[in-house]
Amino acid sequence: MRKRFTGLAIAVFALLAWAVVYPNAAVVAGSFAHGFRDWREFFRSPADHEALVNTIIISVASVVAALAIGIPLAFLLTRFEFRGRRMLSAFATLPAALPPLVGVIAFLFLYGESGVVTRAVQHALGLSRAPWNLTGVWAIVFVHAYTMYVYVFLFVAAGLERYDTSLDEAAAGLGAGRALRLRRVTLPLLTPAIVGSALLVFMSALGSFSAPYIFGGGIRVLSTQILVSKLNGSMTMAYVETAMLALTAVAGLVVLRRIEGRREYAAAGKGRVTRAPVQSRAWRIATPVIAAVAVIFLILPHAMVVLVSFARDGTWTTQVLPPQYTLDNFRRLGTDPDLLQPITNSVSMAALATAANVVFGLAAAYLLVLTRAPGRRLLGLLVALPWAIPATAIALGLAATFDRNSLATARVLLVGTFWILPLAYFIRNIPIVTNAIEGSLRQMDPTIEDAARGLGASWWLAMRRVVLPAARPGLVAGAMLASVAAVGEFVASIVLYTHGNRPISMEILSQLRSLSFGTAAAYSVLLIALVLAITMTARWAESRFA
Repeated sequence: MRKRFTGLAIAVFALLAWAVVYPNAAVVAGSFAHGFRDWREFFRSPADHEALVNTIIISVASVVAALAIGIPLAFLLTRFEFRGRRMLSAFATLPAALPPLVGVIAFLFLYGESGVVTRAVQHALGLSRAPWNLTGVWAIVFVHAYTMYVYVFLFVAAGLERYDTSLDEAAAGLGAGRALRLRRVTLPLLTPAIVGSALLVFMSALGSFSAPYIFGGGIRVLSTQILVSKLNGSMTMAYVETAMLALTAVAGLVVLRRIEGRREYAAAGKGRVTRAPVQSRAWRIATPVIAAVAVIFLILPHAMVVLVSFARDGTWTTQVLPPQYTLDNFRRLGTDPDLLQPITNSVSMAALATAANVVFGLAAAYLLVLTRAPGRRLLGLLVALPWAIPATAIALGLAATFDRNSLATARVLLVGTFWILPLAYFIRNIPIVTNAIEGSLRQMDPTIEDAARGLGASWWLAMRRVVLPAARPGLVAGAMLASVAAVGEFVASIVLYTHGNRPISMEILSQLRSLSFGTAAAYSVLLIALVLAITMTARWAESRFA
């Protein structure tokens, strides 16, 4: 039995070393190919200095903006009862259904220089030009706030659902005012949820590519600067920039973990949550209006993408809305082989990557939770590593490592082939699937497997009849999240794709560049439909096998 665990552990460690550690080590080594010359050049370069500063500013500002939206919204929907609450609750997580690139495109159609809202305001005010220009740092943070506040809302709302409101009542009975109770009781107990969501927003904003790429307006960030260096043939500088991006991510991780670890956050309570009705007459009138406006704002990006998907390419110029509509955009996606290929590429690559994630995640979670295999602490660290490293850095590491066949250095030529993107998707989603399965297995009593073995069941029978049913909720959830992330992945794809293996996200970008807005939006609607189909399938599987 121990030999089986040891063999499984060796296989898991070998794969992590080859696919995760090796590429990142290759990037670090490549950054020192000329000693410290390229690092000195990085710190002396105004462009790279600007990229580093902008990256940090945008990431921190995105965290602040997401917290400013997500925390009040979570309190509003979990602590108060008002007309429109259920409707707003239903739509509060809607931005999560938009793949990152699709969300950026929706904002381009709505608030860009030629967007619907921009043109409508311009015509209403009789202006000779657009009233605003959605470019620069503030534009990127605006897009990030819309797409990332959901992390904060979900984390904090979950914390509030477990929060015992009798603690507030006790503090009030001791004379504490509302502000003091919020500062000394509620927020400290919510700190793990707030820090966890802030960390997720920070990492997402740090590695964000689509928003800076489309709305940057010429400003530099590290994620786009890496691609520029790669395209210019300055690979050593690209390695330095990648290493700096990874170091920034690790620094943010350390800072936020130190904030969370300053004290213990625990409370003995039964999780009793009560929603108080809004007492003020003015607020009773205002809250339904605010909720309706918020719902419209949340729905608009999705509605805009659907509307533009029926617009005839080349007809939408200076008008507020597209003047001509057609079904040809969707028809061509199903009949034109060149337009159909990105769809089949994305679906097949996402399926391959997710299948690999499920198998690997189950093996890794099994070792972490149900065995005493050696090196479990190191295994946990390696499994989490792809989450701490931005996708741009992972992609460049793969490009630097798997660019040739070399048995002596354990390299395989994958760059320029179909297989490089499924590998990138697999690596990126290792933490998601493993952690999801690990969470389910931790709820299982380990003695159940021992009892099955004691009754004569083989290891495989115990795995099939005991472990797999216990892991199923996390397995389904992890597979869903991994497939959704893979089918719409953009950041790693733009670094590694070729024309033959281009996914939907790259074809959307190509259609935008050629001003074929209708076709780009049709692809976006298809991507949203794929995400919804994956989600519904996962929920069906969860209920079917519960």
